[in-house]
Amino acid sequence: MFDMLQPPEDLVPDRLQTALTKRFLLPALPSVEAALLEIRAETDAILAPGATARRDKPYPYGYCYEITADVIGRLRQAAARRRSPGERALDAFFRHGGRGTLIWGALRGLYLQNAIQFGPLYVDVSNDTVDVNKAKVEILPMAESGFELLRDAAHFAQIVERYWDTRAYANTALPSLAPLFPVLLADRAGNVLLQSNTGYMMRLLGTDGFRRSERWLRESPAPSDLVVRELRAHCPADILAANPQTGLEAAIAACHKLRQDRTRIDEAWVERMRADFDRVPMIRIIHPPNPAGDKAMLADANPHLGEGVSAAHI
Repeated sequence: MFDMLQPPEDLVPDRLQTALTKRFLLPALPSVEAALLEIRAETDAILAPGATARRDKPYPYGYCYEITADVIGRLRQAAARRRSPGERALDAFFRHGGRGTLIWGALRGLYLQNAIQFGPLYVDVSNDTVDVNKAKVEILPMAESGFELLRDAAHFAQIVERYWDTRAYANTALPSLAPLFPVLLADRAGNVLLQSNTGYMMRLLGTDGFRRSERWLRESPAPSDLVVRELRAHCPADILAANPQTGLEAAIAACHKLRQDRTRIDEAWVERMRADFDRVPMIRIIHPPNPAGDKAMLADANPHLGEGVSAAHI
């Protein structure tokens, strides 16, 4: 079975998954890798023809999630064919209760990555989506992979500032959304985008009464008045009506209110928040004015928005 929604609390596998991996996968690892490469070829044949360039680079660049999700969708069917030693090993692993978990997090402190966890193994079937010259599939012990789950909003911001060459700011423009979406990203071209509509981040921030969000809001820099004005100017009227005030105090108060009111943070609530997120546009400030306060908002970033930030993650 594949766990694609609920992120694991940690990357330490239980005894059963560890034992099944050691029994069925480790002895056949080269064959398993070959089987995954065959499945990846099937995925490429489906995705590549219709794929548009991302950041002016052709497929597979930037298609980390789509590739990983498609491989996961094909994996059981391929294993059941049992044509090759690798497929037979995977089939035995699954039939005895083996589990593949879609994981998303920071890889080697450099970028965000989707991968699959089999027990103590890190399996990256989209290893070439940042550097297209790398092997398509990489299998490593999880402890040696350099992969880690994101810890909080600050960790997310640290990675995306480096990976996408952007700057991260507190979402003080739309306080009602700040508990779940506390980060604003800006790039050198003037693009400003609310973050992060990923299942993993929403669950991470919602599991501690939004204290992680509150900490980020208090400790991170605020966006300029220009950015707040322009972002709100392009929002639907009902979202503005739900956000009559802006600023840090309003964003912090939104976190407090959810905790104090004991709001039911369930899938229905998350979907309502996600629907509002989808209606907040990415804006572009084409001609920032000269005053240093507004120019500083966009001073240290670069356009590099894309993979890992949409709802298409875990």
